[in-house]
Amino acid sequence: MSASIKFLLIGIVVLLISCKAKVISPSAKTVSKDNSVVIADEKPVLSSISLAEINDTTFVNLKNYSQDFIYDMKYATVDNFLKAKVYDCAECYLRLKTVKAMIKANDKFIKKGYKIKIFDCYRPLDIQKRMWKIVSNPEYVANPSKGSIHNRGGAIDITLVDKKGKELDMGTSFDHFGVEASHNYSNLPDEVITNRKLLKNIMLKSNFKSFDSEWWHYNLKNAKVDKVSNFKWKCD
Repeated sequence: MSASIKFLLIGIVVLLISCKAKVISPSAKTVSKDNSVVIADEKPVLSSISLAEINDTTFVNLKNYSQDFIYDMKYATVDNFLKAKVYDCAECYLRLKTVKAMIKANDKFIKKGYKIKIFDCYRPLDIQKRMWKIVSNPEYVANPSKGSIHNRGGAIDITLVDKKGKELDMGTSFDHFGVEASHNYSNLPDEVITNRKLLKNIMLKSNFKSFDSEWWHYNLKNAKVDKVSNFKWKCD
């Protein structure tokens, strides 16, 4: 092989490595127009890149790294308390560290004969603003001026299903805004209490924190250190 050909091949390899690095490197951070929150305008990573090659704070699509979850993305439908579709299409993006924790938790549930069913994942800030416009009540929707853990890619709304895909009885529906949905509410059938404890215990052991008033909501520990984001995935 001639020296010129060797030089050309080396140049191609360097170029490929450089392009790959650009795909997973974090982008610049900006300030929102209302100066209320700092927004990280991250780009989602390509599905062809393995978990080992990605920074823990990068956004990835969960389905690209596990096929073991069940999805019922409520806000991509009108079947939610807003009675409005606020996502253009249903996808579950999360920061990589949240995805890793989710996969570990689901593996534990699978060993017991269950799977995680997902209602909501990462929520772009613009979507939070859209929800706030519909229901401007901090008891039901986080104020976008502060942003939520959903906007940071560290929160998930979930339940459990059995081997037949049937949801376990958790006592209330998803997004039931009443005292009955609280982890501290005990006037429930034994089966419901057992199901909620099963969900909570494994999630807590998988690096998540529960949200007292919502049995379905879990935040990754220390997720609040990440910036609010507004990147949006593409719909087919």
